[in-house]
Amino acid sequence: MYLALSTPTVTTQLFGSGLIGLREGLETGIVVMILAAFLVKSDRRDNLRWLWLGVAAALVMVVAIFAGIHYGTSTISGMFAEAVAGVASLVAVCVVTGMVLWMRGAAAHISSDLRRGLADAVEMGGFAVVSLSFLAVGREGVETALLMVGYAENTSGSSWPLLGLLLGILVAVVVTIALYFGAVRIDLGKFFTFTGALLVVVAAGILGYGVRALQTVGWLPGNGTLAFDASAHYDQSSWYGTTLAGLFNLRPDPTVLQMCAWAVYLVVVLALFLRPRRNTRKPAAAPAQPVPAGSPDGTPVS
Repeated sequence: MYLALSTPTVTTQLFGSGLIGLREGLETGIVVMILAAFLVKSDRRDNLRWLWLGVAAALVMVVAIFAGIHYGTSTISGMFAEAVAGVASLVAVCVVTGMVLWMRGAAAHISSDLRRGLADAVEMGGFAVVSLSFLAVGREGVETALLMVGYAENTSGSSWPLLGLLLGILVAVVVTIALYFGAVRIDLGKFFTFTGALLVVVAAGILGYGVRALQTVGWLPGNGTLAFDASAHYDQSSWYGTTLAGLFNLRPDPTVLQMCAWAVYLVVVLALFLRPRRNTRKPAAAPAQPVPAGSPDGTPVS
């Protein structure tokens, strides 16, 4: 891969993948916590086994997807590997962008939606509960798998991103358990806003990576047209070079198309993600005015 010239440091790899694991793991954990708490508080503990079966099935699916993409691409080389990496990166950006923007709008009512959906699923039977938990957890897991594949493309087969991901998920599990039992309280709105914005920046770098990979194989034009070349003043092997490459896929010699794709995506998606939320609550109804005595339509009788 074209970024293999400068393998990011261990710390950078751990931080970047750990952030992904923490955010995505906490999102998934909160979903499971809401579903489990609803079953416990509504005295429907007998359905917990179906909930955990759906969660386990979703995790197996996510691991299979991640392993299939990651190890499948590691067995190929040359231009075909560049093409696969480019396509996988673009797919990852699309999925992550959709999920980040969806979570922004759904966060305010996701809890009530999940509880309502689970209440309906319980009435329908165990298979419906399994399906609901499978889809709720699998949706987050697929996003994580694709994002990790796109992020780890420039680590030259290093196992540190996978370790960072697992550590981030472990921390997310601990935080979720603490939240469930009331041991800790965090402002989830601010947390997801900050990490969501950072993931948008990471996704912009993955988009740039995908564009350059497809330019390398000739599927996109302009591979030889550089926006600028700061290689003489930018050491890719330095601490800042490896950090920026590891977290954001930045390099000192981007093409014009790569730079435009990165900039347009970053500006547009960040603007959509950070725009103020509209208050969708309906204003309270004004108190009814007494109807003057008179005719049935309220017209006063002189």
